[in-house]
Amino acid sequence: MEEVPKATLMLILSGVLTGFIFGFTLQHSRYCMNAAFRDVILLKDLKWFRAWLLAILVAIIGANLIEDIGILEDTLRRQAFAPLAAIIGGYLFGAGVVITGGCGSGILCRQGEGQFGATVAILGFVVGIISTLHGLLNPVSKFLRSFKVSIGDMDTPALWDLVGGDSLKWVVIAIVSAVMIPVILKGKPFARGRQKGWSWSLGGFLVGLIIIWAWWASNYWGLQPRGLSFIGPTSDLFMFLFTGSSNAPFDPMFNILGIGIATWSALYIIGVPIGSYISARGLKECKLTAPREPRELVRFFFGGLLMGFGGAVAGG
Repeated sequence: MEEVPKATLMLILSGVLTGFIFGFTLQHSRYCMNAAFRDVILLKDLKWFRAWLLAILVAIIGANLIEDIGILEDTLRRQAFAPLAAIIGGYLFGAGVVITGGCGSGILCRQGEGQFGATVAILGFVVGIISTLHGLLNPVSKFLRSFKVSIGDMDTPALWDLVGGDSLKWVVIAIVSAVMIPVILKGKPFARGRQKGWSWSLGGFLVGLIIIWAWWASNYWGLQPRGLSFIGPTSDLFMFLFTGSSNAPFDPMFNILGIGIATWSALYIIGVPIGSYISARGLKECKLTAPREPRELVRFFFGGLLMGFGGAVAGG
C-alpha cells in the first residue's frame, strides 16, 4: 500500500472533520433551520429563530473580519443576485424542508440518528440537485438564474454596495447587528437550564463559528473560499461516488487516494451524519426508525426532490 501524501491526508481529514463537528453540533444542540421558522408560526416560540439569528450574526462578523484582515488568500465567494431564481427556488426549497422535516444539513443529521425516512429524503435531495446542476433540469435553472440584478459594474453585489460600497461595509454590518442583538438577548441566551445536550444559544454560536472555520478551511485546503453549504457539495460528493469526478464547475478538485477527483467541500458531507451519530449515541437518542406507512417514504423522497431542485435553482 502506497503512503498517502501528507497534503492529501490533511485535505481529507480537514474536510471530514469539519462535517463531523458540524453534524455533532447540530444533533447535540437540536439546532434546526426548519424549527426556526416553523415554531415561530405554529408555536409562537422564537427560541430556534434566535439561534438562527445568532449563527448568522457570528458568521457575518467573523467571515467579513477574516476577509478584511487578509487571513483568506481570496475574497469571500459571493453569488450574483438572481431574484426570480431566489424566489421560486427558495419557495420550493422551503416546501421541501416542511415535507421532509429538515433542510439539507438537517436530513443528514437525522440520518445519523437512524431515521430511515431521512435517508430516503437524501436520495430525493441528490436526484433533485444533480438533475438541476448537471441533468435534464439544468436549462430550467439557467433560465431562472439568467435574470440577474447588478449594481454598476458589480455582478455579485453585497448589501453595503446599495449604500456606498466597501467604505460603509462595517456601518451596514453594525446596523444589521443592532437589529439582531436585542431579539437574541430577549431569549436570555446566558440563562442556565436543565436540558439534555447543549442550549439553543451555544448551538447557534457554535454553528456561526463553524461557518467561519469552513470559510478559512475551504480556502486553505480546498484552495478556494466556499464556506459551508449543502447544495453544491452534495452534488460534488455524489458525482464523485457515481462517476469518479465531482465535476465541479468552479472549485478546485483533488485526487482522493487514487479513487477519483473531488472537491474539499464534498468531504465534509461525509462527516455530518457521522458526527450526528456519535452525538446521538452519547445522548442515547440513536435508534433505527422508519415511517409506519410506506407511502410516507414517497413523501420524504418527493420533499427531498423539491428541496434539491429549489436549492440548486436558488443558489444554495
